[in-house]
Amino acid sequence: MKKRLPLIIAALFAVWALSALRVPGAKPNEFAFQEFGRLPLVSNGRCQPLDSLGRNALLQIREKQTANLEPWKGASEHPKIISATEWLMAMMMNPELADTWPLIRIDNPDLKGLLALAGNADPDQKFDGKHFAWNAIKTKFPDLQRETRRAAKIDQSLRTPFDQAVIRLSTVARLYMRLQNTLQPQNAKDWPTELASFTKNAVSGVAALSAQQAGQKFDETAMARIMPDLERFEAMAQLEPPMLIPPHHPQRAKDDWSATVEGLTEVARGEPTHFSLLAYAKMAGAYRAGDVAGFNQAVRDYRTALSPSFQTELKKAANEQRFNNFEPFYKAMTLYVIAFIAVLGFWFAPARLEWLRRTAVAIVLVALAIHTGGLLFRMLLEGRPPVTNLYSSAIFIGWGACILGLILEWFWKNSIGLVISSAIGFITLIIAHHLSLTGDTMEMMRAVLDTNFWLATHVVVVTLGYASTFVAGFLALVYIILGVFTKKLSTTVSPGDAPSRQTLNIGKSLAKMVYGIVCFATLFSFVGTVLGGIWADQSWGRFWGWDPKENGALIIVLWNALILHARWGGMVRERGLMNLAIFGNIVTSWSWFGVNMLGIGLHAYGFMDAAFMWLMIFVGSQLLLIGLGLLPLSMWRSFHDSGNRPAAMPPALPV
Repeated sequence: MKKRLPLIIAALFAVWALSALRVPGAKPNEFAFQEFGRLPLVSNGRCQPLDSLGRNALLQIREKQTANLEPWKGASEHPKIISATEWLMAMMMNPELADTWPLIRIDNPDLKGLLALAGNADPDQKFDGKHFAWNAIKTKFPDLQRETRRAAKIDQSLRTPFDQAVIRLSTVARLYMRLQNTLQPQNAKDWPTELASFTKNAVSGVAALSAQQAGQKFDETAMARIMPDLERFEAMAQLEPPMLIPPHHPQRAKDDWSATVEGLTEVARGEPTHFSLLAYAKMAGAYRAGDVAGFNQAVRDYRTALSPSFQTELKKAANEQRFNNFEPFYKAMTLYVIAFIAVLGFWFAPARLEWLRRTAVAIVLVALAIHTGGLLFRMLLEGRPPVTNLYSSAIFIGWGACILGLILEWFWKNSIGLVISSAIGFITLIIAHHLSLTGDTMEMMRAVLDTNFWLATHVVVVTLGYASTFVAGFLALVYIILGVFTKKLSTTVSPGDAPSRQTLNIGKSLAKMVYGIVCFATLFSFVGTVLGGIWADQSWGRFWGWDPKENGALIIVLWNALILHARWGGMVRERGLMNLAIFGNIVTSWSWFGVNMLGIGLHAYGFMDAAFMWLMIFVGSQLLLIGLGLLPLSMWRSFHDSGNRPAAMPPALPV
């Protein structure tokens, strides 16, 4: 039974993950939230479903992809949680209701004081102290605008936590208002009726306005009827809302979508009302009236109207919604944690719990399959290589590290490779999650980053170099921790089930792993840097420009080469090799994140205060581990007995 148990457990997790690929349909007497979320629009420079628009917005507003309408309740009290699409429907069609939901997250106490918000949780008052409704914020909006103007004048690197919180809330507030003005003016009460009235009065009203501006006699009544609408349409245009209306003029490109306000402007010029305007107005009216059947029929009719000319957009939106529901990286992250726990259990009794190690291997393989599926799905949706921004680089580094860890486990079968796969996989996916809080992770790329062969090969190869350097550093981290705090480093283990198999010294095994991975990292980081130069020559007209990102990539190559030369020349023993590999984590993290924050160079993407703080914490932790690695061997538990101390490592030939 123990031989089959790992496969059974892995199969159950696979079924759990794959079950999310099925997008549920609408229940009887329920609004067709999923069908509405599948409708396409253009936002952030790309075609996407309304489902993605809602999820990305909620990530920025409350750092979750769902809306908890009762945040003061604990999980055991079953708070009311709705999907991002359901929330977005309320934002677009019934903003008065959405404004009462406590969803905007504010943590800074000084900002709460500025907005006169209570800072302490009080379940009796239905308040958790962190999430606030728009109605509670908008009364102090002038104060927020004043502080935003002040904070915006301060350099990003010099802003206080209060300044950062003000800027963030101001960004959230603009996003909030933009969404509420996407489908209709946010103060609309009966949009179908108001749209019909505007359509009826538009031509005569605009003619009267033009005559008045030209100093001619004009119809005051006609102009008075149209002016309130024009004023609120102007407010909509200033917010630059997402584009709901597909192109319908022959002279417009197929991807040249427009916002609702542009469609209304065309109506004012005397053109027929676009079918999208009428369809969304019908949906809004039915939603506010609670007419489930009418709303669902309007969604179906609109999809039917789009089908002849926009089948590609409909298919892409449906696929992306399926990807969103699948949540592959969240599921992979969960499985990496479970695998790591299984490895810890194996360490308590390796001789008796070998089945637990094999279970961890099976779980990591399932996680890797899901991780790979997510990468491929994103590539198909974007039509681009797997690495296009910091978010996707974190995803890819975790993927590469997981594969390298499994390769190490295949050869050594001592669970160290599993620790690397599960730990780095989890950490990089956590980093990716926090990077996703800034907005759409499939954003349109900068013009200079348009996909070509050299870009695709450069980013893939150099990111594999990042991943392998991190793997070597984390193996060294395991060596230091085991050596200083346990007696395991100088012990031997029997790989597999049979005790008669050749035993392996854990310390020597780790040293061989680090050496092999550093060789791999040197090759890929060097080749990736050269490919980057070729791409730069095609894109910018020069092979090398001493850009901070280029310098960071070069430093990784030089540092890995230094490690190998120190090893080949016999200048370092096991501990020296490990300390050099751990410092490689610092070098790689700086090249990956740090150079982006300098604000200079063609690869600078912004200072990112929170990321800078975590980068410094990571660097400090690595320096602390190096300090532990430099302690005398007499202070290492694994080497209290001088007879167990690691022998000098003889010079090695390159491999």
